[in-house]
Amino acid sequence: MNTITSKSIISLFLIITSLLSTQAISDTINASQIFRDNGETMVSSGGTFNWAFSARKIPGTVTWAYGTLRVIDPGLLVLVNDTNGIVWSTNTSRTVQNPVAQLLDSGNLVVRDANDDNPENFLWESFNYPTNTFLPRMKLGRNFRTGLEVYIRSWRSNSDPASGDYTYHCDPTGYPQNILKRGEAVQYRSGPWNGQGASGAPSLRRNPIFRFGLVMNKDEVYYHYELLNDSVITRFTLSESGVGQRWIWVDRTQGWVIYIIAPTDNCDIYRACGPYGSCNVENSPVCGCLNKFTPTDSQGWDRGDWSNGCIRRTPLSCENGDGFLKYSGVKLPDTRNSWFNTSMSLEECRVLCSRNCSCMAYTNLDITNGGSGCLLWFGDLVDMREVSPGQDIYIRMASSELVLLSLSVMLYYRKRKKLDREQRETGRPRFDYVDNHTDESHNKSLELPLFDLSTLTKATDDFSINNKLGEGGFGPVYKGLLEEGQEIAVKRLSTTSHQGVDELKNEVICTAKLQHRNLVKLLGCCIQGEENMLVYEYMTNKSLDLILFDPAKSILLDWTERLNIINGIARGLMYLHQDSRLRVIHRDLKASNILLDSDMNPKISDFGLARIFGGNETGANTSRVVGTYGYMSPEYAIDGVFSVKSDVFSFGVLVLEIVSGMDAVQRRKVTGTG
Repeated sequence: MNTITSKSIISLFLIITSLLSTQAISDTINASQIFRDNGETMVSSGGTFNWAFSARKIPGTVTWAYGTLRVIDPGLLVLVNDTNGIVWSTNTSRTVQNPVAQLLDSGNLVVRDANDDNPENFLWESFNYPTNTFLPRMKLGRNFRTGLEVYIRSWRSNSDPASGDYTYHCDPTGYPQNILKRGEAVQYRSGPWNGQGASGAPSLRRNPIFRFGLVMNKDEVYYHYELLNDSVITRFTLSESGVGQRWIWVDRTQGWVIYIIAPTDNCDIYRACGPYGSCNVENSPVCGCLNKFTPTDSQGWDRGDWSNGCIRRTPLSCENGDGFLKYSGVKLPDTRNSWFNTSMSLEECRVLCSRNCSCMAYTNLDITNGGSGCLLWFGDLVDMREVSPGQDIYIRMASSELVLLSLSVMLYYRKRKKLDREQRETGRPRFDYVDNHTDESHNKSLELPLFDLSTLTKATDDFSINNKLGEGGFGPVYKGLLEEGQEIAVKRLSTTSHQGVDELKNEVICTAKLQHRNLVKLLGCCIQGEENMLVYEYMTNKSLDLILFDPAKSILLDWTERLNIINGIARGLMYLHQDSRLRVIHRDLKASNILLDSDMNPKISDFGLARIFGGNETGANTSRVVGTYGYMSPEYAIDGVFSVKSDVFSFGVLVLEIVSGMDAVQRRKVTGTG
């Protein structure tokens, strides 16, 4: 009999001991005892929890009438009213002779045989029927033998414990993941378990307070957490607005403080960027397509409607032999349409996925100890975002999209022997980079120092977030310090960036061949495995926009300093257009691409979108307009026609910003114009 649900009873009975009544009884009642709604409380043996009736009234509903709680044969916990009518009871599938109800120090209220405290033999336990609170040692998941699913549900409001709109589950469909729903609609995913944590919840890491994990076997799947320090009191709740909140009790203030919340930002919204879209809250707009993907609906995308997501730039052709491209630092996609195997290697996983044309991606199931297991996706990949630290995923691509990458790798290994020989002879490694981007007249070898990945990893403290200088369309840039004391800036190609290997090659070609005091100096590069990085001289004062548009910092720029910056940019631009061996149109000249050294001398940077011309060529047109709106000349933005005049237009906008100290948005507010 369950005329009042078992979820309701626990929400009214379980109380942290800070609310402990003076009319306390022991932690157990038997068939000869009754528990009344007169202020009595049952206290767990360690004093962590107590259990009591609530006299709270809900508008339009009396939560409890007068009543008592009893344990009766054959092992039921029942609530009876003042006329001895049973208004609620637990269920049991077996009979015991001496049943008792006991409040454990975990907060679990159980019905058991008085002579049997084996948890496997409990007749009933409250941990199977939580309300909006998830406590240590609870199992959030599904029992396949009994069919029971344990999940938490929000209250209707802070004062009304009736069922609200939101539920939080450990969903075992495909590979298990924690999912927040509103009704049947998914609102948020934590990402699948990877052996260390949930791939989409980087804030939930190993900590000194509790440990957590996923248990999978033939009988059940569940997520759980356990305290590492019994003196800590913590709970996870689901608010009426659908926010998961982990709370920690602070003795000093005698109050609860929030430790972690989820979802945390716009990129936690389920499917925010559609299929094959990737979300990054540091970008504007937050949604972008994965590298080698384009918007499915470009017009909708420009309007901020990303729901249709992205499609491959080149369609798949399984019969011609597709390949896989590695993307790093991502929240793994929704795994409800996935398959997994715990014992396969990553290579076995790749082979299996390549043989099935419906398999869209693969990765390791567990990332600990170098990685193990296999996780495959079928159908579109949705709900990805950039996270740090994130995971690697290998996505199926047309073989033609991998030719350039394969060529770069082949070139790298072909040059390794030569590099090793030069390093032995000179002590300085060299890298010959062949330009395949421009016409044959420009195909000349470039000699650049080659940095080992281990050297750059050490120099940037493993690409620490504390060393991150910023991020552009190419990817993040980190400050580094070489062993000999030289400061460097390392630009690391992001697998989810809008730019790719083409832009990296373009930047190498332009920056290596062009040498001028007002152009940023390229020190070398690193192409190792899946990593593609460029190493520059470090600019102490970073980019112009960070000073120019900051009211506090802009006072450093007096008129003499501003004139010096304008002149320096002009000299660098004249070199690009007239004085260098190759005529270069930058196509993305703006304040954030002007770097300042320790003496505030300006240096033009970021040549990923630049175009090289020979002879008397001064311009061209393109169907792919790239750059930054607001700095683009009208003929380029509208018709795709660009020339040296395009850079001059951008330079004019830049001069206006330097003189006025206002960017485009601020100018519109002041002048009322575009």
